[in-house]
Amino acid sequence: MGTMWRASCCTWLLALVAACDIRGEAQQRGEARPQEPIDAIVDALRTHDLVAVSDPHGNLQTQLFLRTLVAAPRFAAVVNDIVIEVGNARYQDVMDRYVRGEQIPIEAVRPAWQNTTVANQIWADEALFESIRTANASRPRERQLRVLLGDPPIDWTAVKTREDHFRWLGMRDSYPAALVQVEVLAKRRKALLVWGHMHFQRRQIMSNFDMSDWRMQTIVSLIERASPTKVFTIWRLDEELEKLVPGMSWPVPSLAVTRGTTLGETDVGRLSTFPARMTFKGDAMVQVPKEQWLSMPVEEQLDAVLYLGPAARMTEIITPAQACAQPGFLEERLRRITLTGIPAFEADRVKKVCAGVPAR
Repeated sequence: MGTMWRASCCTWLLALVAACDIRGEAQQRGEARPQEPIDAIVDALRTHDLVAVSDPHGNLQTQLFLRTLVAAPRFAAVVNDIVIEVGNARYQDVMDRYVRGEQIPIEAVRPAWQNTTVANQIWADEALFESIRTANASRPRERQLRVLLGDPPIDWTAVKTREDHFRWLGMRDSYPAALVQVEVLAKRRKALLVWGHMHFQRRQIMSNFDMSDWRMQTIVSLIERASPTKVFTIWRLDEELEKLVPGMSWPVPSLAVTRGTTLGETDVGRLSTFPARMTFKGDAMVQVPKEQWLSMPVEEQLDAVLYLGPAARMTEIITPAQACAQPGFLEERLRRITLTGIPAFEADRVKKVCAGVPAR
């Protein structure tokens, strides 16, 4: 009996060791593998209702990629809506008419991005909307893309104080999250979301991943908290990614999924360089000591990275001075900048952009 027990025990131990070895092999991580990005986004839209692609504002390579993406027939075959950050929802009707191809000039649509809650915002990539309008012209009505304007519908004529402005500014994540739930998810549609990637965090790194305060919520955290929907989040990165992938030689452009990779297990703090993390004590912000900073794997924060080329080759978009040509345009921007407390150098930047532009 003792011999049989010992044999059985040894067999059990060997099986346990083998199982651990198998499990260990299954958990082995490989390097992130770059893929063709448009096909990868299309695949993600087949399994997710929402795919979020970050837009580092002012980056030309990102704008060129987005224009190519929205014009691709295989993209339009799986998506219905494009929800954008740089567009005041008060102008949704005129945007709908424009992308449908009605006789609406682009000048009638410009107020959508000239009147957002961001007081120093004066320009957006007009060619992106033109690309959508052009592509829609050759598509049946049911496969035309709709552009949803995701910035809260602020009315600047009624904004007289900083408190007036903050009522709208405080909705920069909650408003688009609700818009997506009502206009996309409730209607069983699929959407591409285009915002700065900090709006796509599942947990807020600036608050040391503490999500207890409403001010720390993001579009993605609000959507995933309120519904079973999981957003497939893609961050466009260059310099930060190059530091984490030594000798990087990915094709341009390319996309790589993070889960199960060595990149995916890296602390996401290495992708977001903030000199400080804060928490709220009532309305007061208190700095979190660096020795108390928490870590979070990249794969828990974002699902994929988009690479559009080396950081040294990235190009900043030059804001066209024609954006300032309307009478009173510059004066109103300076009023908004002063009212909201934006640093004075932003006023100087806007003045420089608008210098020498004749009013019409």
